[in-house]
Amino acid sequence: MSAAEHDDREWYCLRTQVKREQLALAALREFEDVEALCPQLRYRKVTRRGKIWWVEPLFPGYLLAKFSLERQMRAVTYAKGVSRVLQFGEHVPSVPGKFIEELRVELSRQESEDGTILVQPAVEPGDEVELAEGPLQGLTGRVLEVCPAEERVRIFIEFLGQEQPVDVDLFSLLLPKHPAPGRPEMEP
Repeated sequence: MSAAEHDDREWYCLRTQVKREQLALAALREFEDVEALCPQLRYRKVTRRGKIWWVEPLFPGYLLAKFSLERQMRAVTYAKGVSRVLQFGEHVPSVPGKFIEELRVELSRQESEDGTILVQPAVEPGDEVELAEGPLQGLTGRVLEVCPAEERVRIFIEFLGQEQPVDVDLFSLLLPKHPAPGRPEMEP
C-alpha cells in the first residue's frame, strides 16, 4: 500500500467482549494494516494465599486500534474478541494522536516491551499512614524508613501512651493521598 492510503488511518476506541482484551489484541495484530494497543497495569495484591502479581487492562473492556475506518471497520468489528467500535449515534470519534503519544511515552518510561505499566506503592519517610490489617489495624503512624527490597516499612505509632517504632508489611498500609503530578491539591 502507498503512503497516501495510510493517511486515512486514525486511532479509535474498541469495545471488547468481557475479559477478552488480549484475545482481541492478538486478533487485530494479525491484520496487515492495523496497529493495536492495550496497556496493562501490573501490581502486587494481597490475597488469602499471600501476595500475588496481578495484571489487568488499564482500560478494562476497551482497547485502542489504528486503522482506516472506511476500509477496515467491518473487518475490525468482526475480529475475535472485539464487540464493536465505540460510537455515539452515527459518529465514530477518533482518539487524539497526542493521547496515544503520551501513553507510549509512559510505557517507554516504564521500559515495557508488552505494554505493561508496573504500579508500585509510593510511600516516603514522613508520610502519615494507616494500618489496614493485623492486630494494629486502624492505628495511624508516621513512616520512618522504607525497605523496598524486603517490602517492609518502619513506622512510629502511638501505642500505650508513647510512640513506638514498628516494622510492618508495605502492603498492609493505607497509603497517603499525594496530589497528582502537575495538578494543584484540591482544598476541602
